[in-house]
Amino acid sequence: MASVRVVAAMFSGLSLAACGLPVPDYKVLEYPAPFRKEASGAVLDNEDIVLDAQGYRIDKKGNRIGEVDVPAKTANEQSNAVAGVYISRQKANATGAVMAPSVGAGTGAGYGPGSSSVMPSGTAPAPAASGQPVPLAPSM
Repeated sequence: MASVRVVAAMFSGLSLAACGLPVPDYKVLEYPAPFRKEASGAVLDNEDIVLDAQGYRIDKKGNRIGEVDVPAKTANEQSNAVAGVYISRQKANATGAVMAPSVGAGTGAGYGPGSSSVMPSGTAPAPAASGQPVPLAPSM
């Protein structure tokens, strides 16, 4: 009888040892490096676009791709990210006007009270149950 218990304990121990824990994806999947160097010395990002010495993407002519001149682009903007907020260092409210919402921003899904609830569909709700309630347990 004791040998049966020993064999059962050994079998259960081997069964548990054979079950491995799941391995997370970041250990299984190989992700490409964010950039690599070719034999010619060119540095490429993970989408095969050449990078310059500062890490910006450049085209075949050597011009930077997607570079935006922020001061020139926002020169005529009247909004201010902190407009109307009191700034203690300046002892005054920040200049500028708070941006007005775009047309239609106050309507549609995700706006107003209860927006986190599902919008009701066009179907009518199911009728309420009628009749006497049925007991769940037999009465004695």
